[in-house]
Order: sequence, then structure tokens, then C-alpha cells
Amino acid sequence: MNQHKGSLDFRGNTAQAVQDAALRAALAHFTKVFAGLRTNGFKGIPAEEWREKASQVRIKVLDNLHEYLDQFSKAASKAGAVVHRAVDAQSARDTVAEILNAHKAENVVKSKSMVTEEIHLNAHLEEKGLRVIETDLGEYIVQIAGEKPSHIIAPAAHKSRQQVGRLFAEKLGMDYSDDPEVLVKAARKVLREEFLLADAGISGANMAVASTGSLVIFTNEGNGRMCTTVPPLHIAVLSIEKMVPTLADLPIFMRLLPRSASGQTLSSYLSMITGSRKSGENTGAQELHIVLVDNGRTEILRGEFRDILKCIRCSACLNVCPVYRIVGGHAYEFTYPGPMGIVLTTLLNGMKTAHPLLDGTTLCGACADVCPVKVPLPGLLAGLRRKRVEEGLTSTVERCAMTAYGLAATSETLFNAGRHVCRVAWPLLVRAGKDLGLERLPTPAKTSFRRSIR
Repeated sequence: MNQHKGSLDFRGNTAQAVQDAALRAALAHFTKVFAGLRTNGFKGIPAEEWREKASQVRIKVLDNLHEYLDQFSKAASKAGAVVHRAVDAQSARDTVAEILNAHKAENVVKSKSMVTEEIHLNAHLEEKGLRVIETDLGEYIVQIAGEKPSHIIAPAAHKSRQQVGRLFAEKLGMDYSDDPEVLVKAARKVLREEFLLADAGISGANMAVASTGSLVIFTNEGNGRMCTTVPPLHIAVLSIEKMVPTLADLPIFMRLLPRSASGQTLSSYLSMITGSRKSGENTGAQELHIVLVDNGRTEILRGEFRDILKCIRCSACLNVCPVYRIVGGHAYEFTYPGPMGIVLTTLLNGMKTAHPLLDGTTLCGACADVCPVKVPLPGLLAGLRRKRVEEGLTSTVERCAMTAYGLAATSETLFNAGRHVCRVAWPLLVRAGKDLGLERLPTPAKTSFRRSIR
């Protein structure tokens, strides 16, 4: 239908996804469970008060982002970290590779980080001859499967335990089992050896405290702490909007992020890392490098869609999105799926490249209802759709159809005439326009609603 396909075929991807019964079953189970957990997690708390407070903190950060970045850099450097600024994905990849090369690192363990997925860090390091192992269980599963994450907090949400069992039997040489406990123990055994072998650990960070130079990491697996404390070198890669002003601003996010992501009152592990290991301390990396990645954020900050940078990557909007719940994350092709992903991907990669994603929303507003920091996602999505039209990136068929409807809607005579013609001609239109998806639309009623109630 769309003549301007950009660099991805979102419609084709979704058509393929809806035919995958196993994928749809896995997504239906996962999103239903996690959406339900979030609902239960928000019972009995002053949710709107907390959300408004968190929103105001995020707005304050965006209003003063570069001042907070400077403050963070100074505080982190004073605490013993080495801070790097990366203007784009290439400079971020090169910075990490240079640090690892300078330390003659060969084996690298990673904890889950969406921004490293965004900049394609793993592939770059592997091209340089490094061995990079994901240690988050979901990330490890998709890595050995040769896939990309399909969800922000649950990278392997698209897989059933039976599929994981077959994968582990093939890749790890174990007997087949679909018992989650058996599968977790098998992964743990392999990954423990990787932690001990690693020359360096790479992590992301959920937040960074400007006043103290601290990194804040929420995890539900112990791998995050292993990556950041066992290897002698720790490299943290995070996007610049992750700042919070002070430690006093953290508690509101400590309450909201876990509840929004998984329904938990608190994450299993909350790590705060300030600088490298100090004299007399027994844990922590001997050397800490922090790479602050811009990669288009400063440009977004200047524009009308800057509110997307409030997002704290909780994934609640994915779990309630009627499109994501059916097609999953791989249909979006880029790093970030779901409502927040459509907005961020379009802004980071450009309208010409990513505009097909704008078909992936119903604008139902469920994403805004669950967002813990009140990102106005429906408004952002609608605004980007408007820009797509203004830039001429909608198909000729769509433009003609909307122009015709606009004319008809302003005239009762034209509207009634069109209704009658449509009712008679609909079967012919469906047969003639098989590629337009008209067969999925309801057949026009023989009697109008107005006439039926007279």
C-alpha cells in the first residue's frame, strides 16, 4: 500500500508475525502476565502523585541536560572514573574498542544494555576479534540463537520454554528439558565460567546521578553485579538523557520503575557504582570508564518531540500495546519496539527510514495511561504521523482516499451518496484491491445506524 517503503517492511513483518502461532502464544502469555503484574503493583499507592513527581524530575533534567552532564562528568572523574563523550554511534563504538584494546582485553562479559544494541556494539567488537558474551539470561538466549532482543526488559519474551530447551540442547550439548529451573541452572553453569574468564565487563545504566557521578543499575539477576565487579575493567555505556539531579531524586524512580516493568515493589538488585575500586575495598572494578552517548539526543532535545527523552525504558507501554502484543519486537526491526520505540526510532533514524513504523499504532492511549513518567506517547505518535503526511511519505492511494473522505465529510449530500455507493461497490473494491487489506475491514451495513433507530 505504501509507495515509500523506507528501509524496512513493517507491514510485511507484521503479516509474517501474525501467521506464527507459537510467537503469538508466547506474546499473549507474556504481555498478559506482565501487564497484570503492573496493575497489581500499582494498587494501594498514590500512583498519580508519584507519576507527576517523576515526570517533573524528568522535565527538569531535559531543561538542564547539558549542565547535568557536565556536573556528572566532574563528579564521576573526581570519584576515579574516566568519562568519555560520544557524539554518535561510531564514536561510541570506537571509544569502547580503544579502551579494550589498550587493556589487551580478549574476553568481555556484558549485562543488558539497550543503548549498546542501538549502536551495534557487539558486532563491532567481534569484528575487532573480541569475544563478547551476554550474561542476562534473556540476552544470552537470543545471542546463542543468533537473534536480536524482542522486548526491552525480557529479550527472549518471544520464545517458549520448549524452544529454549531445544536451543540449549543444540548449543550447550545438554539433554533436552523444558523445565525452567533446569534451563536456568544450565545457563548459570556456563556463565559463571565466563565471569571468571573475563578481562572486562560492559554494562549500561538505568540512571546516572549528576551530583555524585554515580551509576544506578536495576537488575533481577546477579549478572549485573558480576559484570561490574568481577572483571578488572568495567565500561559503562549509557545515553545522555539518563541523568537525575541528586540522590534525593532516586527514590521516586526506585518505586516506579520496578512496578512499571514487572510489578515488583523493588528490583531484586539495585546497584549504585561511584568511581572505581578504592583502597581497602574488596569488590568493584579496578578501572571504570563511562561512555556518554548522544547519538541524536541533543537534536531531539531541541525539537517538538523532546518528551520522548523522559522515557525510563520500563517497557510498560509495550505490554499494553495492542500492536506489539500481536506482532512482537522483531517486526519493528530496530532496537526499540512498541509505542516508545516507534517514536524514538523515527527520531533517531529519520522519517524517510523509519516512517513505516508509524502504521504500528492504534492511538488508543493505553501507553500513556501506564507510563510512569507521563510521556505523552499518543500525541507524539500523532505528531509524527502529521509530519509523515507533510513530507509526502504516505501513498498516493491513502492521500486520495483521505482527501475524498475529507470532502465528503463536509457535505451531508456527498457523505450519503458515498455511503450508498460504497455499500453497493464494496465487494468489487475488495476483489480489486487485494493488496490494500480491504478484506480485513467490516462489510458496510445494509441499513445505516441512523435509519435503523428511526
